[in-house]
Amino acid sequence: MADTPYAPSRIRALPSWLLGRAAARGHRLVADALAAEGMRMMHHAVLSAVAELGPVSQAELGRTLAIDPKDMVAIVNDLQQDGLVTRTPDPKDRRKNAVEISADGRRRLRRTQQLGDEANAELTAALTPAEREQLIALLTRIALPAG
Repeated sequence: MADTPYAPSRIRALPSWLLGRAAARGHRLVADALAAEGMRMMHHAVLSAVAELGPVSQAELGRTLAIDPKDMVAIVNDLQQDGLVTRTPDPKDRRKNAVEISADGRRRLRRTQQLGDEANAELTAALTPAEREQLIALLTRIALPAG
């Protein structure tokens, strides 16, 4: 953790501090991996959501991902400009745009998903496969508590 700022030993032992450091390292690894394909993390998240939900209205996409409408317009514009999504009038409501992943978008998404998987494998390289599964289960319980 050479790039981690100093923290007193008491703080370094806190789950919240460790989770923050792990998240920062994971974010950096994934962001760097996606950048190799010319993709930013938010664009990858939107492209993934369009692939899973599409065709979907821009407004619904923004609400689902909790992205400000102005930011969503810019992201979808970028993805459309790169030929990764199409935007057409929604047949159910012509005042809205339906966003759908293109064939190029599916190909790019497969590559970026692979790169993301490799980055996450690097993040958890010190763990056994069983420990990785356990980590995911524990983090899920912490991040998405039943309640």
